[in-house]
Amino acid sequence: MSDPQSAPAGDEDSRAAFRRKLKLAFASIGVVFGDIGTSPLYAMRESLAHVANAGGNVHGDVLAVVSLLIWALILIVTIKYVLILMRADNKGEGGILTLVVLAEQALRQRRKFVLILGVVGAAFFFGDAMITPAISVLSAVEGLAVVNPAFSSFVVPITLFILATLFAFQFRGTGSVASLFAPITTLWFLTIAVLGLLHIGDDPTIFLALNPIYAAKLVVTDPGMGLVIFAGVFLAVTGGEALYADLGHFGRFPIRLAWTFIVLPSLILNYLGQGAFVHANPGAVANPFFLMAPSWALVPLVVLATLVTVIASQAVITGAFSIAQQAISLGLLPRMNITHTSDTEQGQIYIGQINWLVFAGVILLVLLFGSSASLASAYGIAVNISMIIDTALALIVFWHSRHFPPAVVLPVLIGILGIELIFFAANSAKLIAGGYVPVLIGLTIIVTMLTWLRGRSLLAEKLRKDSVELEGLLASLERRPPTRVAGAAVFLQTDPVYAPSALMHNLKHNRVLHDILVFISVETMEVPRVPPSERIEVKKLPLGAFLVEARFGYMEQPDVPAALRMCEPYGLSIDPRQASYFLGRRAIRTSPRAKMPLWQQRLFIMLANQSARAIEFFRIPPERVVELGMQMSV
Repeated sequence: MSDPQSAPAGDEDSRAAFRRKLKLAFASIGVVFGDIGTSPLYAMRESLAHVANAGGNVHGDVLAVVSLLIWALILIVTIKYVLILMRADNKGEGGILTLVVLAEQALRQRRKFVLILGVVGAAFFFGDAMITPAISVLSAVEGLAVVNPAFSSFVVPITLFILATLFAFQFRGTGSVASLFAPITTLWFLTIAVLGLLHIGDDPTIFLALNPIYAAKLVVTDPGMGLVIFAGVFLAVTGGEALYADLGHFGRFPIRLAWTFIVLPSLILNYLGQGAFVHANPGAVANPFFLMAPSWALVPLVVLATLVTVIASQAVITGAFSIAQQAISLGLLPRMNITHTSDTEQGQIYIGQINWLVFAGVILLVLLFGSSASLASAYGIAVNISMIIDTALALIVFWHSRHFPPAVVLPVLIGILGIELIFFAANSAKLIAGGYVPVLIGLTIIVTMLTWLRGRSLLAEKLRKDSVELEGLLASLERRPPTRVAGAAVFLQTDPVYAPSALMHNLKHNRVLHDILVFISVETMEVPRVPPSERIEVKKLPLGAFLVEARFGYMEQPDVPAALRMCEPYGLSIDPRQASYFLGRRAIRTSPRAKMPLWQQRLFIMLANQSARAIEFFRIPPERVVELGMQMSV
């Protein structure tokens, strides 16, 4: 007979788990959906502006535009990201670099083309991280010009002030203000839903836009105009990739819950309301979102929109930090100093170099374009390329998936890829009008990443040729032992097979060794986080030395002292704060005989010089470090 208390206890546990998921769903509204939630500020306006600029019938094409906006949200965001890609997680983590890892695992080897796809996708994600804050905050502040046209000249200065303040406070982390994000963003979604509901009655025939035939009819009967409209419609789905990138922070179910019951209905209602409002008031096409608001609510709406665009910008910036951390761990970028801004949340980090590079790009974009309408010409291409790469990598992952039938998901993904390619064709038409800017930003980052990859590969190859095997060296030293001194010496090495250069220099110049020798290599695994039981592997070597292999996930900050403290059960008992750490410091010089062109050598040297020192990156006590330098070329 079962325990009568077991069922109620189980029900209580399930209710508590559900309440936790509801809280996460509420929290996700403030972080995940800020970018896509601010799209109504400009997506409808720009879609209809493209129609007007192409000489089309704005009033007649409203139904088709609204239909395209709604079905883009359903197909690209709901089906692709919410239903399909959220099943492609790596121990709960998502994002484009997670897809790279999963694709390599599916192919059971590291393929160069998969890595290059990841490089391109990550590069254009950084381009998006620059454009999103610029267009979002600009579009919100431009509401002041609707309140009073005299405020037009203040839009850019106010935008610059808001952005400068936002980036200046990034080092404090998002924890202190994150609790405000969800209520404000939820209020935003309720507000835009109510605005839409208030104006649907202006022309109830707008409900016909829910029928995808109106969208398809325009594309079939007038493909040229359809392509023009697609460029504006795509603005409604930018930010969709954030749902997948933030998977590890909130989980699949909470994000799906928030999207299905709050975010998607609010967006659909607002687009329907904007469409009905423009049908009834064709002159409102200039800025339908703000013109829908009653005069008494206009100023509060501008303030709320500005707050939400700042939140959306915050989410994109922190997303850039996370992608940069993954890229560093996967060897796509030089080491950078990573500051953890929360004692409890691993994902809350700050990377100063990335923060100020993105800030410089954002300010340049605001000054260069001056308005959200102009910036809309540049917006879309970077996100579009990232989305296409997401889909291409997902095709590889699900082709080999055992958990999701390929016969079901592959045709759907291929169809969505076709739609995304149409979007890309539409966005490519904006290249001359400003779309070249994110492309140039993306290409610059791609060249930087590929240069770093190639330079590191050539450097490692050269070091291997000039190195001797560690075990053989220690065995020979065991036969002719040098002078030993008290204490523990820790040598960092990039390859556990070969003797580190710092050891060779120490023997050559000092001719002594410490009583306790530890050689430690740090490996970044293809999982977000490594469990403590798999963190280290210890091996005894000749001369009484220890070889420690420390493993960290690509979402973790490597910590050498912490790894050494875990070695006591293996017979290695040292105080990491008292050990001496020997590091090799390489001064890289250009060479006419190098396998890289001169410009690429100089770029690699600049990146190497900007790379964070191993002391900070591996959290080594700086007062216990001995650095031994050497000069070499790639």
